[in-house]
Order: sequence, then C-alpha cells, then structure tokens
Amino acid sequence: MIPVLFLMATTVMSNNSTTGNNTSAPTLSPTPKTPTTPTITIVVVLCLLLLLIGALLAWYFLRGRNQRKAAVTTVVKKVPNGFLEEQEFGYSSDTVYTILPSEGQTVVLLASPPPPAAVYLPIPVERLEDEYRLRSADDGKLFREEYNSLPGISTQGTCEEANKETNKEKNRYPNILPFDHSRVLLTQQEVDPCSDYVNASYINGYTEENKFIAAQGPKEDTVVDFWRMIWEQKVATVVMLTNLKERKEDKCYQYWPDQGCWTYGNVRVAVEDFTVLVDYTIRKFCVQYQGNDSSKTPRLLTQLHFTSWPDFGVPFSPIGMLKFLKKVKTVNPSFAGPIAVHCSAGVGRTGTFIVIDAMIDMTHAEQKVDVFGFVTKIREQRSQLVQTDMQYSFIYQALLEYFLYGDTELDVSSLEGHLLRLHNTHAPLDRVGLEEEFRKLTNMRIMKENMRTGNLPANMKKNRVLQIIPYDFNRVILSMRRGQEFTDYINASFIDGYRQKDYFIATQGPLAHTVQDFWRMAWEWKCHSIVMLTELQEREQDKCLKYWPSEESVTYGDYTVEIKADTLCDAFSLKDLVLTYGPEKQTRTIRHFHFHGWPEIGIPADGKGMIDIIAAVQRQQQQSGNNPIVVHCSAGAGRTGTFIALSNILERVKAEGLLDVFQTVKSLRMQRPHMVQTVEQYDFCYRVVQDFVDIFSDYANFK
Repeated sequence: MIPVLFLMATTVMSNNSTTGNNTSAPTLSPTPKTPTTPTITIVVVLCLLLLLIGALLAWYFLRGRNQRKAAVTTVVKKVPNGFLEEQEFGYSSDTVYTILPSEGQTVVLLASPPPPAAVYLPIPVERLEDEYRLRSADDGKLFREEYNSLPGISTQGTCEEANKETNKEKNRYPNILPFDHSRVLLTQQEVDPCSDYVNASYINGYTEENKFIAAQGPKEDTVVDFWRMIWEQKVATVVMLTNLKERKEDKCYQYWPDQGCWTYGNVRVAVEDFTVLVDYTIRKFCVQYQGNDSSKTPRLLTQLHFTSWPDFGVPFSPIGMLKFLKKVKTVNPSFAGPIAVHCSAGVGRTGTFIVIDAMIDMTHAEQKVDVFGFVTKIREQRSQLVQTDMQYSFIYQALLEYFLYGDTELDVSSLEGHLLRLHNTHAPLDRVGLEEEFRKLTNMRIMKENMRTGNLPANMKKNRVLQIIPYDFNRVILSMRRGQEFTDYINASFIDGYRQKDYFIATQGPLAHTVQDFWRMAWEWKCHSIVMLTELQEREQDKCLKYWPSEESVTYGDYTVEIKADTLCDAFSLKDLVLTYGPEKQTRTIRHFHFHGWPEIGIPADGKGMIDIIAAVQRQQQQSGNNPIVVHCSAGAGRTGTFIALSNILERVKAEGLLDVFQTVKSLRMQRPHMVQTVEQYDFCYRVVQDFVDIFSDYANFK
C-alpha cells in the first residue's frame, strides 16, 4: 500500500512542477516564487497520510508482539508416559499444537486452526477389502489421516471425581481418567466419602448399553476396589489384554492368586482351574463376598488373559485375537453383568478389543462397518479409546480377516458332515469345496521382503529350495562364529504350537555343507526330539544327507553324534542319539523319530501311523522338558507343515473337542511359506482327525 501512495504523490508533484515551468515570458531579474494554494493542500494531505500509515504500522507490530508473548507458555512439570496433560496448558482439543525444545524447556506454540473435520461413512462389507488396501497404501497414510481425524477429548465429559486429591493416587496414569457421567460407581463406605471411585468406565457395545467396563490395570493399592467392582457389577468375565510386566515396566499388579485362595477386602477369590494356550490363558475362580451378608451365593468368574499383544504395537496376525474374542463370547453367560476389559491404562488395547467386538456384531446385523463412527461415540464415554493408528488399522485388519474367512471352527461332532460337504462334487462350477477352501490358502501373499537374510549371496547356497526361505522375524538364529560373517543363518523357522510359542523348528533336510549347522542348532536350542519325514533318497534323487552314524559315532566340526539304540516301530523307527559338544565335553540325549511311508508326491496310506508318531513325540517332550522339536522333510514345508498342523489340531481336539484346520494351516503359512503344500496334504489333515475321533470315540469329550 505504501509504495502505491508514494507513487501517486510523486506523480502529482511532478505534474505540478511541469505546469509551473511552462511560462513563455522571459524575466530580466530573479523574482521569488510564491506557492500556489493547490500545491500546499497536496503536501499537507500527503504528510497526514504518511503519519497515519506510520501509526498503523506501529500499532500492528506492538499487537503482534503481545500476542506472541501470550501464546508461549513454559511447562516445568514433566509430561508423564508421553501423553500431554491438557489441564496443564488449558487449551482446546480443537486446536493444533507443536512441542519444541527451547533451552531445556518445553514450549507450546499455537498453530493455525485445523481444516474442517473429514467425514468417514460406514463401509459395506463387500467393499472392505478394497478400502483396506486403499488405506494401507503408502505405509498406511490414509489410516493415519482417518485416525487423526477422530475427536480427541470429549467436550462434554468432566473428570472432577477423578481429579479429587483423595482419588489422584488411584489413577495409574494422571491423564487417563474416567468421565463423571460414565464412570463406574462403587457403593460408598461410611468412613470414606471418596470410596465410590475406581478408574473404570461403562462402554456401550454395538446395540447393548453398558456391555463393557473399560478399566485400568489394577495397582497394588486399588486391587480391593477392583474386586469390589467385579462383585457389585456382577461381572462374570474379565478380559485382560496386557502382561504384568512389559519392557521391564510394571503394567498391571497381579490381582489374582496363582493357587489356593486369597481375600481382597471382603471378596474371597479361590483358584478353580487354569489352561495355558499359545495366545491366551484361561483362569477360573470361585468368588464369594464375605461382608455382613456372608450368605451370598459364590460365583464363577472366568479371566481370559491375552498374552500375545505386544506393548507399543499390535499382534502380528489377527487370527489369535479373533479366536480369543470368540472364546470370550462363548464363556460369558447371558445373565451376567458387564464384561470387564482392561489393559494397563484401559484405553488403547481395551478400546481396540471393544471396537472389534462391536463391528463384528454390526457386520451380522447391517452388512457394513463403521469403525470411525463407533470410536467417535465410545470416546464420549472414555477418552483416548484406541490409542494409536496401528491399533486403528489392526481393527480393520481383524474385520477383513473375519469377513474373508469367517468362522471356520468345528466341533468334532460336526466333522463328518463337514467332510461330506467339502467333498461334494455338485458344488458350483464342479469345484470341490475342499479345493475352494485350499485355494484361499494359496492366495495368501508370500512376504518376500521379509526374507532378506536368507536371500543374501553368502546364504543362498545354504538353501535347498530357493522358494522356501525362512522369514526374518521368526528365523532360527545361531550364535555368530568369531570373525566369520553370516554364520548365524540356517534355513529354519520357529513355529508356534498349540500351547507354547516357538514349540517347533521347521527346517530343511541338511545338506553336506550345512550338517554342522544342523547339529549346532539342535545343541544351542536344547532340542531333545528330531522328527524326519523323508527318506534319504526318493525317486533316485537325494532328499537329505544322512546326518547320523550307521554305527558308533561321527563328528561334524565341534559336534560328535553317537548312536545308542535303533528300534523299528509299525510306521516309524526310533534312534537314541547322544550329541556331544567337544569344547565343553557336554552331552545330550536326542531321540530321532523317522516316519516311513510318506512319499514325496502323495500322502500316507492311512492316518494311524501319523497319530502314533505324534503321540510318541509328545510323550518324549513331556519327559525331556518341552524344548523345541526339530521337524524336517526335504525342503521343510509340505510334509513338515502337515505334521506340525496335525500335532496342533489333535492337541486342541483332545483339550477342547474343537478343530479349525483352515486357520491352523493359515497360521503356519504366515510363519513359513508353503507349509502344507498340496490339497492332498490339506485333505489328509481332515482325514487324520476323523481317524483320531473314530479311534477314541469312547472318550467323554468326543461324545
């Protein structure tokens, strides 16, 4: 604006000057010029304009300086656990803030207002796969945008009770507090006016009001309140989504007895039973109130403790979580009160679990999901539910898994009918149902980007088949030899069992230049059982190096293998081997199970031999301490995967009377490529289970 005014003033003065010099009559002597009236007026106006502009500029700069001073606040209190305490800064949840270091202080700078809130409509289930792929692109950019569009802090909720001085110490984290309008109220005790407080909130399900109680993991000094809440709210099922310690940090106090009984305030808790599985543990307790009215009937409480959820992350696969969720739905009685759900803070993993449950219910009722809308609603009941964009995208991943594959779990009593349907040749397009089920498995993507170690030039020659290479995240790592790079690699993968993680080692048959690594692996991982599912030669081709002696002993580097006994059973042979580590002169006995009659192409003639060898291996494991079982065929995938799948399936059938062949094999393929390689091997899994049920049909749990 100033340059324009200056230009106008200059133009006027220039025009006036030109007009004054156009006199034609010459003057003989100098005569002083007298300014004309128009010239004086223009000069005065210009001066006034310049003064006005100067005043405006001075006011503008002074105002900006004062605003910057007001917008900068220094914080001297440490922010706990990475969360900002909103009450410290007194700012609105609708404003974006930036945290910058400034000479050892935390500075909050006011940023520009955010753009209008994005709208995310419900997604029809048939569009779910496309929407998931779209959001996952570019390292999940759209998932992050959607998550960041969620409302942060409820504008309606107050936390006056949680912030009372008496109650502050009852909160595990000072910024994770229940709202007054949705908090769980305990019965008030006479001596303490704040005794009605516990850090827990009612949360709605898809249609059911207050279906859940979202709570923090109990602290040592809040365990009594936690059990009082369980009793007063008639809770029959507790869902625990954290471990007691994670990364050496206390996440939750152990609020239950390992054995016997313990009394927490007026609530007596006695252990009835517990079952440890690979992804979760089930504990059953008898709970009884021992107050003034001690005649109250005892209640059965089931705690389902999901142990495979890493802190600051999400499970590798949603399969275990979906099985866990189904178990929660199964055990919770219809007449019970809310399901109590907790992690450490009671918002991140807790919210994720609740949203998955609600959205699965929504898929059945409406054939669509509304993750954004539902999270928005329940954040009005407890703030920060679903705490990270990773948890948010995991919800979608679990829903997609459920939509694509459904519930494939079977009761053993329905197995025979299921097999008839699978082998029905009148299926659409004449495709047998079994082939269609197996095709879904073959469509699973092999994660080649996670095979970097096995594909290194120095390690390529250690692989028998280039298509079957272990994933980096679960490969078996050997100790690195001093001064020798790449000596930590062997083509072997840890595989989960039914009850125990990394219960199996799936590997290839040793090559001449990897046999020493094979025995080094068996020694370093304290293996006592080796299962061999191939012959040394098949169809005139070498399938496996003979890695044990015919008699006496053989030495491979630092390891000496000695044969002590060789026994032939109906379908397999047993060898008792003694493995000696030379430098320390220590020995270990290893039992070698060699299954015969499994051709490279095809399957065994019957299932009884497989049932027998699996039972023999399990007996050996119980006697030797349940360290990893080494299982191999030639490449370590087809027959190896089938043996491991059957071991896990039969173990579950014995324990629960349930089986899920599809998800068992799918889980194996996520841990090592091409596990259970052919549709014949997949069908063999079903048939062996049927043989097992027929043989043991007199068992009570199979009736």
